[in-house]
Amino acid sequence: MPGLEVNNKEKIWQVVSQIPAGRVATYGQVARMAGLPGHARYVGHTMKMLPAGTNLPWHRVVNSRGKLSFRVDSSQHQSQKHKLEAEGVVFIKGRFALREYQWDAA
Repeated sequence: MPGLEVNNKEKIWQVVSQIPAGRVATYGQVARMAGLPGHARYVGHTMKMLPAGTNLPWHRVVNSRGKLSFRVDSSQHQSQKHKLEAEGVVFIKGRFALREYQWDAA
């Protein structure tokens, strides 16, 4: 059902658009908030398919270990890290304190 998939992507994009600067959300957190619990990988796939130059703050979606999911030597990793650092997220040895920066949407 293509319409259902488009609707799910829009739900994910809506959640991601609300993550404030200087905060992050995990793939699983975005999935739950979009009404898709247990579909963290689908969130990752949806984020991967975003068009270049999107205004959606994709860089604020991270894994649950307090690390970025892109390979460390990739341009995507560097871009995501720089964007988060510009918003005040501090990295130490490639990690950040997820508890400190995780978005509490309540």
